[in-house]
Amino acid sequence: MLKKLHIKGFKAWKDTKELRMAPLTVLFGPNSAGKSSIGHLLLALKQTVLSADRRRALQLGDSKSLVDLGTYEDCIYSHDIAQTLDFSLEWTLPKRLEIRDPMKPKTGFGGSNLGLEVSIEANGSGQPVVSNLRYRLADASLETLDIQYSRVDDGAFQLNSKNYAFVRTMGRAWPLDEPEKFYRISDQTRARFQNSGFLSDLALAVEALFGSIHHLGPLRDEPRRIYPWSGESFEDVGTKGENVIGAMLTAQAQGRKINRKAKAANYDFIPFIAQWLKDIGVIHSFNLKQVAEGRKEYEVLIKTSAKSSEVRITDVGFGISQVLPAIVESFYAPQDSIILMEQPEIHLHPQVQAGLADVFISAIQSRENGNPRNVQLIVESHSEHFLNRLQRRIAEQVLGPDEVAIYFCSSKRGEPSIEELSIDEFGDISNWPENFFGNEMEDLTARTVAAMARKQGKPDA
Repeated sequence: MLKKLHIKGFKAWKDTKELRMAPLTVLFGPNSAGKSSIGHLLLALKQTVLSADRRRALQLGDSKSLVDLGTYEDCIYSHDIAQTLDFSLEWTLPKRLEIRDPMKPKTGFGGSNLGLEVSIEANGSGQPVVSNLRYRLADASLETLDIQYSRVDDGAFQLNSKNYAFVRTMGRAWPLDEPEKFYRISDQTRARFQNSGFLSDLALAVEALFGSIHHLGPLRDEPRRIYPWSGESFEDVGTKGENVIGAMLTAQAQGRKINRKAKAANYDFIPFIAQWLKDIGVIHSFNLKQVAEGRKEYEVLIKTSAKSSEVRITDVGFGISQVLPAIVESFYAPQDSIILMEQPEIHLHPQVQAGLADVFISAIQSRENGNPRNVQLIVESHSEHFLNRLQRRIAEQVLGPDEVAIYFCSSKRGEPSIEELSIDEFGDISNWPENFFGNEMEDLTARTVAAMARKQGKPDA
């Protein structure tokens, strides 16, 4: 789970400052205020991790990638490739990492939190390369190990640590290689030292982090009359929710048992999702079934009210097909997942937008087969109703202030800025931004003035 994120020199962001990341992190703000760019960097790093090309520090993507950043110049702040792109992450490891120095068997380093700091610059061809790579292992706030791999003045790389003594292998002092991707010290470089084998564990931890990231975009597939499923498993519901029905059938076939929070009742996956759809007011009943015995095709049948007829999902309002992937992904993603979600409230009635807040609160508090799921949601939203429900649940002590981080992105004099909203235990926001959801008072005043003018012009009104 991400605990901190800091970005400098990426797209519109000169400097986000260090952001506290909570189990439920929500980004609000007007269009073109930089909200999406934060998630785009995480997706670019994920596709870099997944890439087969180890020589590329940053995979910028194309139309078939998780995200397409264009050229390196396109994604650098002010399009000035003389600047560096810097980012740092700190996250909680699913399992405590223990490191031993083989040259000093009694010396050990351990921690449950890992930090990664990276600086990327353009080479002579204008392509991104790593200039500095740093790992920090810590227990709570106490740093136990610091490793730095950086380019020095002559262009060569050096491996240093203030609390770990690297020992060179015997023989010629071969130069160290460029880092692989943005995070990995190569096998050849590790072979230059007698006690550097643990560096591969740090790289594996980065790969596990980005492998845990799942993304649901703002544009989702339209509903279908028939959904094929032949038993294959899905990693997630897909960026457009295209795998949502297959994911539900997969979870049901695997016998996954989900509850809404500790000590709550456990449910099979499909009934669990159906109950959420009913509770937030989207439908009265939800039925996912085979078209016919022996067929590998399924249909979704919906009743919108107790007295209505059961119809296919294609024959009801568009909203259910748009909200279904958001709800399913929140509980389908594996334990210790990070879910990036853009505008989950799109096409939804205000009542349902508020209900989504309850879904997401449950997602971070839920358990699966008796174990905490430890899922983190990073949500980009424009919904006032979503925020109001979060504030209410904090006041009702359903959600702790430390479980949520709410940010407002804005543009000041052409520069994007981001500010965390300060929410107390009663759900009150002390630093409410100006025109957070538009200028409501301006609309009320203008409406009153217009009404008075019309009435004055019509004495008999």
